Amino acid sequence: MRLLQAGSHEWRQFFAQIRSRQGILPVEVEQTVRTILEAIRTSGDTALFEQTERFDGIRLDAASVQVSPEEVEAAYAALAPASLEAIKTAVSRVRAFHLRQLRPSWFSEEDGAIVGMVVRPLDRVGIYVPGGTAAYPSTVLMNAIPAAIAGVAEVVMCTPPRRDGKVADAVLVAADLCGVHAIYKAGGAQAVAAMAYGTASIPKVDKIVGPGNVYVAAAKRLVFGQVGIDMVAGPTELLIIADEEVKAAWVAADLLSQAEHDPLSSAVLLTPSPRLAAEVADEVTRQVALLPRRQIAEASLERFGAAVVVKGLDEAADIANEVAPEHLELLVKDPWALLPQIRRAGAIFMGSASPEVVGDYLAGPNHVLPTGGTARFASPLSVADFQRQSSLIAFGQQKLEALEPTLVELARLEGLEAHARAASIRRLA
Repeated sequence: MRLLQAGSHEWRQFFAQIRSRQGILPVEVEQTVRTILEAIRTSGDTALFEQTERFDGIRLDAASVQVSPEEVEAAYAALAPASLEAIKTAVSRVRAFHLRQLRPSWFSEEDGAIVGMVVRPLDRVGIYVPGGTAAYPSTVLMNAIPAAIAGVAEVVMCTPPRRDGKVADAVLVAADLCGVHAIYKAGGAQAVAAMAYGTASIPKVDKIVGPGNVYVAAAKRLVFGQVGIDMVAGPTELLIIADEEVKAAWVAADLLSQAEHDPLSSAVLLTPSPRLAAEVADEVTRQVALLPRRQIAEASLERFGAAVVVKGLDEAADIANEVAPEHLELLVKDPWALLPQIRRAGAIFMGSASPEVVGDYLAGPNHVLPTGGTARFASPLSVADFQRQSSLIAFGQQKLEALEPTLVELARLEGLEAHARAASIRRLA
């Protein structure tokens, strides 16, 4: 793990390298995905099953593509009791947090006029959950729970099957506990296409949420407009601001928790302590050798990992705001004193007892976060992402007549005479 000085030429090069991860979609990826989308759009299930066999090695049909109730029951029976209790605990905590986000419709009355917002849930939402060789029940929770709380009438889920044609027990159980209505064994760009356009087996949805590889991300970007999407997420990232009092082993462990995700993951430390920077670099070298996903973590740290020495915590906060990281840990003596200086971050973890991993699973806040600097303008996934709002306007005749001269003036100011007439024609004789 490299050691850098903030403001140096090497630091600026490194910062640019981090930014490059959120680059333009590779031409070959876009071409492949466009071909898949068009095949699903025109041929429906036939193309879906062909693509599933091609990419996942599984032959499915209309009868087997949807997970059956018996498969869900078998998943409960097969799941270890400790795992089931862990998922239930996470469900409870995530649900409790998101319940606080629910906002009702509201109306305001003022002398002859009523204005307000009518809040309604989306009708049908599709969740994409990565799968195949891995299982991510936490992804199910973070996407399905806010949808359920918002009141979405139908939540469907697509996830690639394993080579044996099954879906991981933990994923099925999580989906059932979160109220997912239907689960389909479909992955990749073809699953996104199926949810966007609809096939005989998989219904068309209003919005697609959930993470995936570069092909899934490309597909979501390309179907946006046909359906809504949550975001086009890039590789995960963690920025840690730490002072000299934190343990180097803790910092290293947190950095590695992100580096093991993906070779494109970014894990960076900012500290005013040269001693801590050096110790963390040594700890990373020691701890990474113990990881089953060592090669992935090493590849990530080699390109996108660094321990950066800053002049002080003020400079660290400035850099954090410039980076706008997905995850930001404040491992300092008084994180609450530093918090007012933080303006841009997807999620902020306060103090050494709040490692990023608690946010991944059970703290409560959503772990679907803006990446690649998009925390400058974007926010975590929330209940509001599964609702739509309609403005409501109810004027009485007297209120309209009172404001009619102003309406006419504004319309004619913009050169729109028909607008002006639509206001003035309603004046009572």
